[in-house]
Amino acid sequence: MTESNRIEYKQQLTDSLEKEVVAFLNYHDGGIIYLGVNDDGSASGLSNVDAVQLAIKDRLKNNIQPSALGLFDVIHQTRDNKELIKIIVASGSEKPYHLRKYGMSEKGCFIRIGSACEPMPARMIEELFSKRTRNSLSRIRSIRQDLSFEQLSIYYQEVGLTLNDKFAANLELLTEEGVYNYTAYLLADQNGNSVQVAKYAGTDRVELAESKDYGFCCLIKTCKLVLDRLEAVENRVINQITPRERINRPYWNPVALREAVINAIIHNDYATELVPKFELFTDRLEITSAASIHPGEEQENFFAGYSIPRNKALMRVFKDLELVEYLGSGMPRILKAYPRESYTFSSHFIRTSFPISAEALALEEVVKLEVTKKGGATGGAIGGAIELTQRQKEILSIIQNNPAMSYRAMADKLAINQSAVSKHLNTLKKKGVLKRIGGTRGYWEVITEEKQ
Repeated sequence: MTESNRIEYKQQLTDSLEKEVVAFLNYHDGGIIYLGVNDDGSASGLSNVDAVQLAIKDRLKNNIQPSALGLFDVIHQTRDNKELIKIIVASGSEKPYHLRKYGMSEKGCFIRIGSACEPMPARMIEELFSKRTRNSLSRIRSIRQDLSFEQLSIYYQEVGLTLNDKFAANLELLTEEGVYNYTAYLLADQNGNSVQVAKYAGTDRVELAESKDYGFCCLIKTCKLVLDRLEAVENRVINQITPRERINRPYWNPVALREAVINAIIHNDYATELVPKFELFTDRLEITSAASIHPGEEQENFFAGYSIPRNKALMRVFKDLELVEYLGSGMPRILKAYPRESYTFSSHFIRTSFPISAEALALEEVVKLEVTKKGGATGGAIGGAIELTQRQKEILSIIQNNPAMSYRAMADKLAINQSAVSKHLNTLKKKGVLKRIGGTRGYWEVITEEKQ
């Protein structure tokens, strides 16, 4: 692969790094810089990679304005047994980016033209500055200033990081005037935003079966709660045990599902005061977020993973907490499982629609037929001789559909606490109709007449 409008090769870390990054930040597609690679694309390798990575992060953090945090990733790679560094740079929304040393001038602003990094003419600098995004969350003052961040602090501690006294400034949670901005409001322990998960009884929105709000808390907690609900409760895994193998078919691809949920939450346009919405139908899952992607090149960039991160401070926090891996990685994962046609674009919204797997539905029918032949799931489990409560029968039915379901997921589905679920499971084990295969990463097995 040769150098191009999006790819730059360098053998070593040089003084021109910031200039190259500024050019990609100002370019509509962003770009990738490889260190430890020759001009012909062959690996030359780097020594002391860890120190080089730290130097890169420090230089890009301190030498570029506006802040590029959340717009670049520094990744250690190996090619032909040689160590390389890959720097992914996203196109920024606060153009023109420039070198702090020279300010917003022709000596400080650069743009990518072909495979070269060129100084930006004064007229282009003026035009870009006049169009600079004014409604970014970092510039919007929080509607409350009495904010606390205990939940966010706990999440950082869980990944081995600590929020110090200057965390608000470091995470760009302050406006230029030094007060909390809207990003801080979204990440605070208490706020007025709530994400809805709605479940319908059919394929349209006529009959609402269930609706639950997840929110009024730190956006990270909201995201985790929505993921728990969709991954553990709603993404049913249909299982069939055959003489040769155990067949598992989930309703939705779990990797794509997770990426789509996180993308909707990170990239939602919260400046509109709208929040993402998650809707479950009998044939599909729909995820709707507030955003605008125009037809043509902008949509092509969106599917290629080149689109501009709408909320770079949120992206940085989600990356710190290991909820996302690196810039632009989510969309390729989704497109491995679902086609582009899964996305619908309107003037103000993006809607993602994932149909329930046809293979899962077909296997579900096979399993139901097997259960019917055995006299019903519960009847087969208890051999017609053991009395169970209605709640215990419900738990057996849930496990029959998803043997790997956690205590927490069962509790959520049944709307009871986890201790109650634990008591019922212990009772079922004592009665000999249920047993645990494996430890915490194992699964439940209902004991039928054939296994007793």
